[in-house]
Amino acid sequence: MTLPANIELRIDRTTIPYREALDAMTVRNAAIHSGEARELIWLLEHPPVYTAGTSADEAELLDPRFEVVKAGRGGRYTYHGPGQRVCYVLLDLSKRSRDARGYVHALESWMLRTLATFDIKAFRRDGRIGIWTPDIDRREAKIGAIGVRIRRWVTMHGFAVNLIPDLSHFKGIVPCGIEEFGVTSFERLGVAIDAETWDQALLDQAEEFLAELERPCQREAAE
Repeated sequence: MTLPANIELRIDRTTIPYREALDAMTVRNAAIHSGEARELIWLLEHPPVYTAGTSADEAELLDPRFEVVKAGRGGRYTYHGPGQRVCYVLLDLSKRSRDARGYVHALESWMLRTLATFDIKAFRRDGRIGIWTPDIDRREAKIGAIGVRIRRWVTMHGFAVNLIPDLSHFKGIVPCGIEEFGVTSFERLGVAIDAETWDQALLDQAEEFLAELERPCQREAAE
């Protein structure tokens, strides 16, 4: 898909340090708000890092073996690292018919539609942040994390999907504060994937995501 001219697409194939990306997002957020820059969809990966959302509980940082960065987004502790594809979305919601809750729902739907193209049955769960799927032991496990921040109606952060990360790295935290359920990945589920294939599938679904932001929020029930 070719994005509208007002949205820049940035795709990085080398890892970008989390602090560097956070600083870049902060600057771009302000520039979008002031009309000095285009909106942005940014696909990338980070070196191993734990990020702390505004609701992070230090008791859930079990083993800080990697750098810990305060992210400024909502949510609790999250891991990012190689093999996990991150999508940062910086859009001006003041130009669209969506509120914050509707925006998050649209992001989730974008992830779900893309996962479905790989025959991964994923879903939302009330009271549990993220995107879930049956793991190899048939227990529900998280395959996608989501965390957003909205400043002056311009969005920051976005979501991450586990393609082929080292899942042992998640053991240093209680991911998103949810102890009862684990995390999984394409690799663990036996689905062959690489970053280029995921990026293309995600972008193939971007048109519907952007269209959803133009419609009044219907506040659908969780699927």
